[in-house]
Amino acid sequence: MLVAFSGGKDSTAAFLYLLDRGVAPERIELWHHSVDGHGGNGASSSLMDWPSTPAYCRAFAQAFHAPLYFSWRLGGFEREMLRDGTATAPISWENPDGSAGTAGGKGPKGTRLKFPQVSAGLSTRWCSPYLKIDVGAAAIRNQERFLGKKTLFISGERGEESPSRARYKVFEPDRTCSDRRTVHRYRPVHSWKEQEVWDIIRRYRVNLHPAYRIGFPRLSCRACIFGQEDQWASLRQVDPAGFQTIADYEAKFGFTIHRKTAVGDRADAGKPYAGCSDRPLTAEAMNPNWSGPIILQEDEWVVPPAPSAKEADPVDCQTLFCEENACHNLVVTTRRFEGWPHRLQCESQHSKLARG
Repeated sequence: MLVAFSGGKDSTAAFLYLLDRGVAPERIELWHHSVDGHGGNGASSSLMDWPSTPAYCRAFAQAFHAPLYFSWRLGGFEREMLRDGTATAPISWENPDGSAGTAGGKGPKGTRLKFPQVSAGLSTRWCSPYLKIDVGAAAIRNQERFLGKKTLFISGERGEESPSRARYKVFEPDRTCSDRRTVHRYRPVHSWKEQEVWDIIRRYRVNLHPAYRIGFPRLSCRACIFGQEDQWASLRQVDPAGFQTIADYEAKFGFTIHRKTAVGDRADAGKPYAGCSDRPLTAEAMNPNWSGPIILQEDEWVVPPAPSAKEADPVDCQTLFCEENACHNLVVTTRRFEGWPHRLQCESQHSKLARG
């Protein structure tokens, strides 16, 4: 039984759901896909994810007595983004015996030299397939221990997050399923509301990743391409050097991480989350070592700060394009929050929209 575990609230809820159903934790493997490409042994790059995340995931696994295995594309996000006439890097993963496996890296040469972009198409929003989906699939396909056996691969997508995710099946054959191995995908929290996620985390008294306690609406990636203005303003305050690296890449590429606006302008238009002024908390988020507890005392757990309406969870959001007079401006929306307008418009105030 495998659980795709980011350290975020939904994958945590999926794992705790299994415990509620009486599954022994030692039967559950937590799989963490490291988007920055450093496995579990410290980051050579922390461009996109929180430096504290690998150590937090390791502490979580130890607290619940569950095995944890890291997988990653060598060089992670930054190496893939900087491809210039080179092939995509190989994928590595940790094996139960302590060794590491490697596969791939022999594909056609190509050039990116730009950030992935908000899009319903994964060839444009390449970060998800290249750093998570393909990484997990390669780790399954290249381990003989899965051959001739049945494996359940569990992930924490919820239908409430977006129209796209609402169409996911709760149970279906995984993309790695074949006549050589039987692998099914199970999404146990697909129908859950966000409050149900917080409820089970509160019941187990799990100490949330510091990103949530700062105010970020989701965990990975901290520099997500879907990030709204407040998120960029917060990242600039918490990690000014990392923020500047992204701004420098924008200038180098002549291509912004947001389709029309540079990160500096986005941050200027936003307001940092309240937790950004908590120095010990932000230091905890930026520390590659984890020294805090995972299981809190009964009276220590508190609900994290609620995101504003514009800070909806951005994963796999619905993509719309304006069709008014061939305008074709992009409009992105996730689930509706109270107070959102029911009539969406593009940046030119048009209302004739088509799903991307």
